[in-house]
Amino acid sequence: MATFTELLGGLNRTGDNSLSLAIPESWMQGRTTYGGLTSAICYEAAKPLAGDKPLRSAQIAFVGPVGGDVTADARLLRMGKNTAFIGADLLSADGAVAARGLFAFGLHRESSISLAAMSQMPDVAAPETLESFFGGGPAPGFTVNFEMALAFGSRPLSGATTADLGLWLRHSDRKTVDDWTSILAIGDAPPPAAFAMFTTPIRISSMTWAIDILTDDPATEDGWWFARHTAETVQDGHSSQAMTLWNRSGVPIMTGRQTIAVFG
Repeated sequence: MATFTELLGGLNRTGDNSLSLAIPESWMQGRTTYGGLTSAICYEAAKPLAGDKPLRSAQIAFVGPVGGDVTADARLLRMGKNTAFIGADLLSADGAVAARGLFAFGLHRESSISLAAMSQMPDVAAPETLESFFGGGPAPGFTVNFEMALAFGSRPLSGATTADLGLWLRHSDRKTVDDWTSILAIGDAPPPAAFAMFTTPIRISSMTWAIDILTDDPATEDGWWFARHTAETVQDGHSSQAMTLWNRSGVPIMTGRQTIAVFG
């Protein structure tokens, strides 16, 4: 099994805007690469083109299944004094687009207004005191790369009446550093919150993921992040959910939305 650090070490960069690697089976979700890793690879291709500008937001479209040998190609769409927009495609071995990312980077600027109207992190127990999220039940293969502790909400396929999920997350690879590549790789690790409302296994597939970055300095303690995923709609074969990620001290670092296809 390739750890996250080993996986990044296996990236083969060809210039400032392209990279390739082989996705091992341990990072697959069914017939495709796990979406968080897909997003992280696209970001890795894009960030050298941004110079010293930190990430501010990203939109990822999961176009089709991909695994094995992949290539990520990035292109600079616009470079301004303070901002940069960069696109990145993840390509399968036959050259088909499997995912497309749009990343916005921007320098820190002083502002006359300061507003942080974010909800407080829920008051939850420490991750070391909580049970594993999957509780020994079946789990997607890629989840061996993460530790997940259930703070509140229900486990998948439990027939829950609500879809509000609170989890502590960290990489199983303790060598992972706190940067946006590792955070993108872990932020999509939990199953959709709506999955708890079902009672029998169904097929699900992430379609899009949009995130906003809330800090220039993503750091946490002992590798733990707290994620809250809340399904707001589940109808017509799709679910829309809101997502927020805090560090262990309760500082919000990322918020997002995701659209998921539900086949059942």
